[in-house]
Amino acid sequence: MSRVLHIPRAMVEELKGVAEAGAPLEVCALLAGTGNRIERVFPMTNADASADHFTMVPAEQFAAIKAMRTDRLHMLAVWHSHPATAARMSEEDLRLAYTPDVAYMITSLAVADDESLCGYDVEDGIPRQIQIVIED
Repeated sequence: MSRVLHIPRAMVEELKGVAEAGAPLEVCALLAGTGNRIERVFPMTNADASADHFTMVPAEQFAAIKAMRTDRLHMLAVWHSHPATAARMSEEDLRLAYTPDVAYMITSLAVADDESLCGYDVEDGIPRQIQIVIED
């Protein structure tokens, strides 16, 4: 594991709640912060309304990026939920992982809490798990 991202426990719980509220569909968000610390969640609409993939609404993405710039934050991760599968990159996730220099984080509702949030860097279509430090 090369990259390390820090995220507050309250934000992990918020993401899990969003995932549970959206189930059985996948839900998605952009995660922003400074350095390697996630500080803000930008919820996005899953335009596909699908249980096994997501597409973010472009206007929401642009608004989130504008807010990040205004607040001097950087996009650190693209997050989504897996309502019925583990928190690993699916073939669909890998195919759509084309945003450079961001992590891909997944919350699974199908596994135990200690394995419910995972993050990955993707390079040349190959996922590499990163360390996520959950802070109290």
